[in-house]
This record gives sequence, C-alpha cells and structure tokens, in this order.
Amino acid sequence: MNRIRVVVADQAEAIFYDITSLKGRPVEVSRLADPDARQYPPGLQLQARNFARTIAANLDADRRSRQFQQLIVVASAPFRSLMRAEFSDATKAAVVYEVPKDLVHSHVEVLSDYLPTSAQELKSA
Repeated sequence: MNRIRVVVADQAEAIFYDITSLKGRPVEVSRLADPDARQYPPGLQLQARNFARTIAANLDADRRSRQFQQLIVVASAPFRSLMRAEFSDATKAAVVYEVPKDLVHSHVEVLSDYLPTSAQELKSA
C-alpha cells in the first residue's frame, strides 16, 4: 500500500497525519496554525485563502519529497474548496478520499471513524 497522508484542517489550524494501512491508527506528523485567523470578521476570505495556500505548499513539498503518495482531505466544505483551489495539479491528483467534516478539534479516534476502511473506497491516485 502507498503511504497515505491525512490533512485535517479548518481556517485556523491544520494537522497532518500519516497512516500505513487503512485499518491503522493515524500518527500525527506535524501541525500548522494561524492564530490570528479566528480574530478576522466573517466573510473575510483573504486570511483563510492565505492559510489554505500555506497548507497546499506544505503538502506539495511533502509529496515531492515522497513522504506520501496518496492524500485524504478532511475539512468542512468552504475551507476544503479553498484548499483544493491552492493544490498543485500533482497534489490534486494524489487526493483519494475526502471527508466533508471539521474534525480539527476532535480526538484521533473520532477521525478514524471517518476514514475509509477498504481500498475500494479510495479513488485512484
């Protein structure tokens, strides 16, 4: 099985996990945070877009250094769309599964409940 990176993100925080099998427990590998993001008024997308760009750059660098081959994206619909718009074509192609939930502040066991359990659930990367 290919190495899988899971990014769990919202407009202020991103947690990156690696899983070695779909039945394995996600292992946190890094975090990013934009502490000022929650202070911005609703509707101001520039800060969120900049953070999405930072997440995308991080994922792109990790993909290029072969830290993962497949990517699972976990984020609510508005922010997931911002991230997807910032992904390079190669990183977009690595996305094999998406979870439309904001699970940044959830425990890792909750995240595991939303991840695919079989390769058939993944789209080809």
